[in-house]
Amino acid sequence: MLKIYTRLPRYTHTPLIRRLPSVHRRRFNPIVRGLATTVWITMENNRSAKRTVKDTDLGEADEAQKGGSSRATPRSLSRAVSPPLKKRRTSPEKRESLPAEQQVEQQPEQQPEQQPEQQPEQQPEQQPEQQPCPSQRIVKSPFHLTTIRSLGHASNKDTISLKDLLGDPLIKECWEFNYLHDIDFLMNAFDQDVRHLVKVHVVHGFWKKEDPNRLQIQSDAARYPNIITHHAYLPEPFGTHHSKMMVLFRADDTAEIIIHTANLIPKDWGNMTNAAWISPRLPLLKPETQHSTSSTRSSRPAGSGEKFKIDLLNYLRSYRAACKPLVDQLSEYDFSSIRGSLIASVPGRHSLVDDFPTRWGWAAVKETLKSVPVRQTTEQGGNDGEKPEVVIQISSIATLGPTDNWLKNTLFEALSGFQGPKTLSSRKPDFKVIFPTPDEIRKSLDGYSSGGSIHTKIQSAQQAKQLQYLRPIFCHWANDSSDDGVGTTTTVIPVREAGRQRAAPHIKTFIRYANQKTKDGVDWALLTSANLSKQAWGDAQSKNSSGEPQVRICSYEIGVLVWPELFVDGGSQKRKAVMIPTFLTDTPSTRNKEGTSSEGETAATSGNDDEESTVVVGLRMPYNLPLQRYGQQEVPWVATANHLEPDWMGQVWRHE
Repeated sequence: MLKIYTRLPRYTHTPLIRRLPSVHRRRFNPIVRGLATTVWITMENNRSAKRTVKDTDLGEADEAQKGGSSRATPRSLSRAVSPPLKKRRTSPEKRESLPAEQQVEQQPEQQPEQQPEQQPEQQPEQQPEQQPCPSQRIVKSPFHLTTIRSLGHASNKDTISLKDLLGDPLIKECWEFNYLHDIDFLMNAFDQDVRHLVKVHVVHGFWKKEDPNRLQIQSDAARYPNIITHHAYLPEPFGTHHSKMMVLFRADDTAEIIIHTANLIPKDWGNMTNAAWISPRLPLLKPETQHSTSSTRSSRPAGSGEKFKIDLLNYLRSYRAACKPLVDQLSEYDFSSIRGSLIASVPGRHSLVDDFPTRWGWAAVKETLKSVPVRQTTEQGGNDGEKPEVVIQISSIATLGPTDNWLKNTLFEALSGFQGPKTLSSRKPDFKVIFPTPDEIRKSLDGYSSGGSIHTKIQSAQQAKQLQYLRPIFCHWANDSSDDGVGTTTTVIPVREAGRQRAAPHIKTFIRYANQKTKDGVDWALLTSANLSKQAWGDAQSKNSSGEPQVRICSYEIGVLVWPELFVDGGSQKRKAVMIPTFLTDTPSTRNKEGTSSEGETAATSGNDDEESTVVVGLRMPYNLPLQRYGQQEVPWVATANHLEPDWMGQVWRHE
């Protein structure tokens, strides 16, 4: 049982901010902007007395009981239900929310027009000398951060809300997969004129008939005649249905896949950091091009739309009868425009040597990375500062064992793979793990309340040993601690702000940087629902009764892995591709003649532009760079411990 004790706050404006409705980026009220600004002043300067509130939302499972819904004015009151004109679909305002794959060809020409409309206050410093190089093609980030309710427009540029994803009146059917579900919150995100017509399928993992979460979902869904609920097949007793995905079918005969990191509850879509990958609109296959997605090994390359389709349908087949209608529907759509590899987990024991075309968990990452090229930093000096680095950023850490055997020999080994010359084998990446401290939770927009969704344990003897081997690689989420950390470099590196320091992380990212020191180039990036656990990624390799190697996985998880070469046109043999981190925007900076980006940073491009052109892909960052390691006395946030130092709202955290 969790209790939060408080007294009345010193400043009466603080509760008003917490009761504000969701703020959408294109209708931001200037009065709300002023209120939101006062949050930061209060967080930094106000240590109010404890006030009285009860909050029993410890852990994700209790979130399903809380609910809530947005009271924002529905968009449909100010627009027609009929499809928008083609001219509006290609306007800068609409294009910023489209998937990266749909923006590739037009982005360089559209970019100058977007600047004044999206962020007029920065116009003077962004306007001069920022035309893209003729040989460069700009691709927006394939991952999009979710909108943060209590932050301003500058921090919410290019972000998405649930209404952005589901508010299109052309949506006729939605399959929604998640761990936690708030049915009212889900239904309010649809266009109000058609929400009673959309056929909605809710897929959850509460298979026990008497489970309170299942009963709550069924009770709420019963009020909507257009909702059908399904429970996932879970053969593993310790498994959960943790995947977060939506499949949309539209009246224009297109489908859309959305893979994200947020539970379907208001809290996760309010003031917590999450992200989503959105597929292009998938058209129906022509009858003569329809072909079977076989369940045997295939030569289709990793990252292609055809391979993505095979893996996604195999993932859905693991739900058995519950998702058979969805498998049949998606089989009729053309996935060729998708650029990315599906990295998923399904519960069960899976062979590592059979002819099944899809691998799961860490085995899926290991196989996919065999097709991913990495940068040869050894040619540029080879010192330790130029080693590659994989940064794992998660919201929960399970019990991994008293030693680091599984972490290093199974997960890290799988994440170290690449396609490249054997000379790079000695340049295996270093690893870092980003996880918030109690102080970062106290300072977050929702204070201690956000800590109920972030989990690890350090109390037992085994957990204390786990903390011992994780501490050297632990890094802060906000990267603004007063403690300098252990082993932090003395080199002064400019801070690159992501705008999410105070929005507690529920997002999960795995990113390989080509250079440990500068982190100005990305080899690959994975957005996933999977945290740091054996249940999600699979146990260490074992053998079945026939002596064949296998992996045991307990939970459903799903994610998408991308790398820069996926965004090069098939016919452009001379094009190079780079992926660079972007901050506060989905659009990467372009290089000018002096070799620096439009923001003054060293551009992550190389080679002679006269001889070969470059595709520059952005990757929207959820955290600041450079990273900051934990100090000697710092520990990770533990939701099952008591935290008696008041947060910025005067609340304390007790676990009883």
